Amino acid sequence: MPESTYFRRGFGLKASIEGQLASDYHSGVIEALRAGGYRLSAGPLTFRLAKEFGFCYGVDRAVDYAYESRLKFPDKRIFLVGEIIHNPHVNAKLRAMGIEILAHDPERDFAFEGITPDDVVILPAFGVTIRDFERLRALGCVLVDTTCGSVLNVWKRVESYARDGYTAIIHGKYWHEETKATASQVNRHPGGRYLVVLDMDEARPVLDFIEHGGDADALNRRFAKATSPGFDFARDLVKVGIANQTTMLSGESLAIAAEFGRSMARRYGEEALASHFRSFDTICSATQERQDAIKELLQDRPDVMLVIGGYNSSNTCHLAELAESYGVTTYHIEDADCIDPDAGTIRHQPVGAKAEATVAGWIGAARDFGITAGASTPNNKIGETIARVAATAGASEALDAALAGG
Repeated sequence: MPESTYFRRGFGLKASIEGQLASDYHSGVIEALRAGGYRLSAGPLTFRLAKEFGFCYGVDRAVDYAYESRLKFPDKRIFLVGEIIHNPHVNAKLRAMGIEILAHDPERDFAFEGITPDDVVILPAFGVTIRDFERLRALGCVLVDTTCGSVLNVWKRVESYARDGYTAIIHGKYWHEETKATASQVNRHPGGRYLVVLDMDEARPVLDFIEHGGDADALNRRFAKATSPGFDFARDLVKVGIANQTTMLSGESLAIAAEFGRSMARRYGEEALASHFRSFDTICSATQERQDAIKELLQDRPDVMLVIGGYNSSNTCHLAELAESYGVTTYHIEDADCIDPDAGTIRHQPVGAKAEATVAGWIGAARDFGITAGASTPNNKIGETIARVAATAGASEALDAALAGG
């Protein structure tokens, strides 16, 4: 592809967009929390913010490039291949800037037919499949690639597995954009294979088959949407390499990798393990840091834990899962609008659920609130949430005084 139509390093316009980014996403509440050692008191309420939260480097970079693209190409149509990140507020901002987000049926290809060489197409932080990239390249449009570096590292690992004849076992969600893009990397080599497992429960029947054989047809039915075309459980589990969607629970990814190592050792012997099994931890550092930070916060148990971020954000969902595992009352909310101070209610997505639930009188006697946010949640949405909590508890004036230094 000609250099002039493919951009991965932005356009050097960071200084020109900083004001708009600050206007769209800055929060004085967050600055006050940072200045106070991630703790803020407002009358009877205490807010404690996890020390790692919100936008990570990869998300920052993707959002920056999208804003720069609009500035660089003011007169061109700009399209985005799906959501740039899993945050409705950020995606709404991009739409307001005239960037069209291409939606699609997960079971079908993106519809690129209306795109011309005069258009600009932004690739999201999750990346796109090899097939989608090649289709866009053939159209001759300008491509702005915001794929996260941590995702690219996983791609390199999966590609190396396929090159060396190992099946990629990917801990992830087969329907997630990132996992689809990662799995497609096996296509760089003839005979490349992948299998996606969601969790340890899905891994166990595969592990059992590796050690003892069994009903391959049952596995084919169970993993019909989570395997490469023509996957053969008897043939394609002889040599395996472990990878993962970067936003999964780190502990679970490591446990799954360890179990595959043990099963391969039992099947082929410790002395032959290196020729049958490879594993590298590919959880991104930002995901790990946010998971570690919420664990630290939960050691001093808050009355309520609020986790803020898109319901379709994998890393946010896992933060909520972690919080609930500590036995703390946890609410995963998409943004501040989920809290209604007048009605005293909160709308949230319970851990493991696919739909919202509404809880009345949710604050009750709670006075100590833990706060964190997924890697795609902007600071202003976190600050707005804290303001809504204070309003619900009748502590808005106390919060304003605290922010004013009173």
